[in-house]
Amino acid sequence: MRKGDLGIDLGTSSLLVFQKEKGLVIDEPSVIAVEKKTKKIIAIGKEAKEMMGRTPHDIEAVRPIRDGVIADYTIIEKALQELIHRTRQRFSFTKPSVVVGVPAKVTSVERRAVIEAALSAGANKVYLVLEPVAAAVGAELDIFDSIGSLVVDIGGGTTDIAVISLGGIVVSKSLRIAGDAMDEAIIKFIKKKYKFFIGLATAEEIKTRIGKAFPSTENYELEVRGRDAITGLPGNIRINSEDVLEAIMPILQDLVLSLKQVLEETPPEIASDIIDRGIVLTGGGAMINGLPELFIQETGINTILAPDPRTCVAFGLGKLLDNDLKLERVSAGNK
Repeated sequence: MRKGDLGIDLGTSSLLVFQKEKGLVIDEPSVIAVEKKTKKIIAIGKEAKEMMGRTPHDIEAVRPIRDGVIADYTIIEKALQELIHRTRQRFSFTKPSVVVGVPAKVTSVERRAVIEAALSAGANKVYLVLEPVAAAVGAELDIFDSIGSLVVDIGGGTTDIAVISLGGIVVSKSLRIAGDAMDEAIIKFIKKKYKFFIGLATAEEIKTRIGKAFPSTENYELEVRGRDAITGLPGNIRINSEDVLEAIMPILQDLVLSLKQVLEETPPEIASDIIDRGIVLTGGGAMINGLPELFIQETGINTILAPDPRTCVAFGLGKLLDNDLKLERVSAGNK
């Protein structure tokens, strides 16, 4: 691959772009503000996220990626054009090759949509790499070794659980529940228990700052703003870690059940490798306190959180830019 080629993680929560020889060059929330009629992009990323719930009637702030796949083809094509434009050097006329991460169970229709959007946005060539594979590479696992690895990649919209060996996925399961589902669960819980309305951004802050996935003596509190469901007036309320644990417990139980199903389907030889190597957690949704401890208790297998889990997919795509042969081996589609 050439200097300037890109690895793009089109996440439900974040847009991350890794540029060859430069590293991570774009890290923005996966929100785009557009004019409703023309679909002209007004803002991307942090600026667009700050507009959510505050835009005039002719502008909307949207999340173009839902459950890990493109929800609005037109908007994501224009967003990719903007992202590619931001990374190009002045007076550069060469089109970059682009490697894009996609969920493990992505359909053929969804694959074509990503490829066509990237080509229309100005890419010279497009490769698709399954996100758990890219995450494993970003977590410094040798996926081309015969020794198996188990990665649980929890993003915003999807969770991919994958057993990887010899550069390919042996067993996998994709769930359309992840960090965003936890935020929604927190909103519903607070509405039911405290008769109080909060927004998605507040729920995410609660999860990130005081959330926990495993019972412990630590119980932090956070005061948040919102609206009283009875009076309709703005107000404040204090939420604690136990509230978060109770709110997200059904989601955690689904994750544990799916993890056990993948382990049950894993060939015995590779299962032995996983017991030795452990389970590796990646993705922003994996950063909630106590998740490794929960998986250890439920499976008996050592579980670790990868360094900087939120950027593992992007860094994995970036590493694959350095080796054409390895990229071809793991490519889930190209054009």
